Amino acid sequence: MNTPFNSLRNDIPASIIVFLVAVPLCLGIALASGAPLFSGIIAGIVGGIVCGVLSGSQLGVSGPAAGLAVIVLTAIQDLGAFETFLLAVVFAGVFQFILGVLKAGIVGYYFPDAVIKGMLAGIGVIIFLKQIPHAFGYDKNYEGSLSFAQNDGHNTFSQFYYMLESITPGAIIIAGLSVAILILWEQKFMKEISVFKIIQGPLVVVALGIILNLAFSGSSLGLSADQVVSIPVADSLTGFINLFTLPDFTQWNNPQVYTVAITIAIVASLETLLCLEATDKLDPLKRVSPANKELRAQGIGNLVSGLIGGLPITQVIVRSSTNIQSGGKTKMSAILHGFILLGSAMFIPNLLNLIPLSSLAAILLLVGYKLAKPSLFKQMFKTGWTNFIPFVVTILAIVFTDLLVGIGIGMAVAIFYILYENYKKPFFFEQGQQFGQSGNITLELSEDVSFLNKANIQRALQIIPDGSTVTIDASKSVNIHYDVIEIIKEFEINAKERNIEVNIISRTQKGDDSPMKTLEDSVNKYNLDPVI
Repeated sequence: MNTPFNSLRNDIPASIIVFLVAVPLCLGIALASGAPLFSGIIAGIVGGIVCGVLSGSQLGVSGPAAGLAVIVLTAIQDLGAFETFLLAVVFAGVFQFILGVLKAGIVGYYFPDAVIKGMLAGIGVIIFLKQIPHAFGYDKNYEGSLSFAQNDGHNTFSQFYYMLESITPGAIIIAGLSVAILILWEQKFMKEISVFKIIQGPLVVVALGIILNLAFSGSSLGLSADQVVSIPVADSLTGFINLFTLPDFTQWNNPQVYTVAITIAIVASLETLLCLEATDKLDPLKRVSPANKELRAQGIGNLVSGLIGGLPITQVIVRSSTNIQSGGKTKMSAILHGFILLGSAMFIPNLLNLIPLSSLAAILLLVGYKLAKPSLFKQMFKTGWTNFIPFVVTILAIVFTDLLVGIGIGMAVAIFYILYENYKKPFFFEQGQQFGQSGNITLELSEDVSFLNKANIQRALQIIPDGSTVTIDASKSVNIHYDVIEIIKEFEINAKERNIEVNIISRTQKGDDSPMKTLEDSVNKYNLDPVI
């Protein structure tokens, strides 16, 4: 069994890779949010350390989320000051903690598997597409963007045209060599060499990127300032401390603050629950994370982040999937990535600012590919159209809108198929019976018959030929909605006029060996309790 300390040989390398991916994402999301750049770093630190310690998820990584960027940008503008916005983040954390106490995390269990897998594949596709321009040296769109419409006025596909005008040979060389190294590291023979089990491919890629960046400096292959990581640099400990910001508590009676706080709490909780479910599916050990505990951990994390000047936090799938693919085993990888982020921001920001974005793009290209492998599409196709269509719709919707809207569209399609299947299968007739002939007909109700089946059952009973003998078998039914029982009772009455003999086999009551005489007993029960 893995514990936080006996898996350090796996968690330490994974934490370093997650840290390297997290740095540009934290900065990019802060930039897109219209917030100070360091607020993204603060959120990453708190997400790693605070949420990592309190979370029940072994592989989930928390930090600032791209899905909240537009909400944050609008909120800062509406509230008029970043310090006032921080107070809203504090209150959002309190509300989120309350949601966890009230066990609202159960919402996460109601997302169909096809939608969750579609979300993972959709994010994989969008990560892959968004990183191609960074690999070519076109860095107009911020790192971490998951929306179709970009902050540079272009979209996911139009950026491919505009990147051709800004191709940087140095960035392409770095990205090309980095991808080659990562693919080499994935080969079976490399994994059998002991030293390469310790030294991860992404670490080699980043080191090579720094070396080539320095080597290209001053030449035609040199990278510009916007093509490398750009973390704020403090010249002293006092300067570093000054990068943190306190919320404006004098705005506690501003109703807009509470409106923003509730919005952040709801959206952040939803994104966290989706990511939690997705991360559990990616977990090789298939551990199940406690959703309500995660909401409480995120609530405390947002409270702390708001108090010291950080952006809102959620569990995030890009860093979580990077953690899993890098060999992380326990929550120590997430916690350590937070400490590494803190130490690096304090002591070696200048070194971080030498990392080319094209190196990190290569890492994320592989992450995206693994999330959307062709084998996943084949696997989902084999499960049937009722799963495959919601899966594909979720992917397309995420690619052409954004994460939350895409999931909403995918959910709508999945629910349609759930209702459709429920509508089709409330009962079945004994094999060989046909409506077109009189005779003995058995109608066997399924285990769960809801009001959604009412129309189908009513239609089936109406077209039974006159003079037939009909057996309605409800012996296997656990739940029969009152509306359906009413239809059957009305059919019993009408059957006398149509010379139809009706026999009803009702479900045996729990604790009683004798079957219920007729559905009349059920109808009487429904007068008190509409659902059995």
